[in-house]
Amino acid sequence: QVQLVESGGGLVHPGGSLRLSCAASGMDFSASNMAWYRQAPGKEREFLAAILSSGAWHLIEPVKGRFTISRDNAKNTVYLQMDSLAPEDTAVYYCNRLPPTAGWGQGTQVTVSS
Repeated sequence: QVQLVESGGGLVHPGGSLRLSCAASGMDFSASNMAWYRQAPGKEREFLAAILSSGAWHLIEPVKGRFTISRDNAKNTVYLQMDSLAPEDTAVYYCNRLPPTAGWGQGTQVTVSS
């Protein structure tokens, strides 16, 4: 059974940074394309960033230059480094496969506020 556990969220001031982690189990992680998604209050969950099993990655335009996605196959973990955070980045952040075929984890809350 696939399990995804996100961590690293918190409260940060505008312009601050956070590094999110997602530990995966019950899957062939190194062969899986992984992604980060987020759901802001009152909005639908949206795709943010993906990293393929090859290491190639993609970010949506609003976070390019601010966010970085990476993975450590030895640790079955995918990361999201978030810099220059803004209030509109406030959301619950989730990881999943790309496409999101696994069950959703609990997510990690990111709040950007002064």
